[in-house]
Amino acid sequence: MSLLAVGVSHRTAPVALLEQFAMDADDRVKALHELVESDHVSEALVLATCNRVEVFAEVEKFHGGVADVSRVLARQAGATVEDLSPYVTVHYEDQAVAHLFSVAAGLDSMVVGETQVLGQLRAAYALARDEGTVGRALHPVAQRALRVGKRVHSETGIDQAGASLVSVALARAEERIGSLAGRPVLVVGAGSMGALAATTLARREAEVVVSSRTEASAARLATSIGGRPAPSADLPAELAAADVLVTCTGATGIVIGTDVVAAAMTGRADRPLVVVDLALPRDVDPGVAALPGVHVVDLALLQGAGATAGPVAADDITAAHALVEAETDLLRAERQAAEVAPTVSALRSQAAGVVDAELLRLSARLPDLDARARAEIARTVHRVVDKLLHEPTVRVKELAAVPGDTDYAGALRALFGLGIDAEVDELAEAVTVDPELRGEAS
Repeated sequence: MSLLAVGVSHRTAPVALLEQFAMDADDRVKALHELVESDHVSEALVLATCNRVEVFAEVEKFHGGVADVSRVLARQAGATVEDLSPYVTVHYEDQAVAHLFSVAAGLDSMVVGETQVLGQLRAAYALARDEGTVGRALHPVAQRALRVGKRVHSETGIDQAGASLVSVALARAEERIGSLAGRPVLVVGAGSMGALAATTLARREAEVVVSSRTEASAARLATSIGGRPAPSADLPAELAAADVLVTCTGATGIVIGTDVVAAAMTGRADRPLVVVDLALPRDVDPGVAALPGVHVVDLALLQGAGATAGPVAADDITAAHALVEAETDLLRAERQAAEVAPTVSALRSQAAGVVDAELLRLSARLPDLDARARAEIARTVHRVVDKLLHEPTVRVKELAAVPGDTDYAGALRALFGLGIDAEVDELAEAVTVDPELRGEAS
């Protein structure tokens, strides 16, 4: 079994293609089960954000696993595997681990050092755990990725460049109309991205109005940041009064049409409107960009401009990459040691069985041997066997942790005739979930 990462991201695909992969909660659940029910995938986790859709899977065969995952992704995008192949990236084993760690750390984000992806990964892991699609292989990898992300942000200065894509987008808005302090801003969407946008706007002293399909959610968010909620029915009027519109809903179609924005621009004279659309697929009809006085900031613009929230020190980037590399090496050693453990256990069990059998034969041959002598002989024989096995068992663990294709555990099984292949899973320790990692994304 091997770890595989297959997907598309802002690094390889245009936003128009990423929009085709947009997944709601039901889509994610469907994809998870479709993956683990395929021929070569035994475990799966789906990370779907506004900048990427990637599957991390435990697979039986590399090529079969890539084919199974690619088919699920193609089905979600409404395309063929051949259509997607130029945009799909594939990582295998250590590369897959390092890639996941880099994603968790914000090193692979459109805005280097952003923190929101860590919460999105936590939510993806929680969903896969709840749906039973992660097991002995992916549990430790996902948990370690979340810890790596936290370490990078706490031990380096990588996130000093900016909290998220929201900061970059709002900076673009300020380039158009100046400071947002005191300006009316309408936020449509009260999910995690909407909450981040509203909070960031409140810190910039904007006058925030929150609208959502769920009015209770809009009210909670507005109250938490000192803003004002507005029902969906009032959206046209609120838009007419706003200087900035920020949209980030989870809808799968257009939420705000060109006609609504055109009506809001009536009678505004020289007062422009900045539309910040951070949804994938987009919430606002692309046609609004052609309206006089409307300036659009969307994911396609940010992707094309190579979005950045500010300078990130080269030393911080280097330190973050070094931490990811060290954690990747450590996890590889732990995974390989875990794979060797059943072999070592079987070898010691076999040796113990041989010793017990020989001591039993000795008892039959020397029935008059007193108990004290019998016990001393047993201790001596066990010590001899333990000393003989100590070096090979220690060495096989050390060698298994060294990068390479040599199957030292397999060699040990062959040399000692250990037929334990069918027992490996039973002998492996059960994986537990760290309580710290059970929470959903905040």
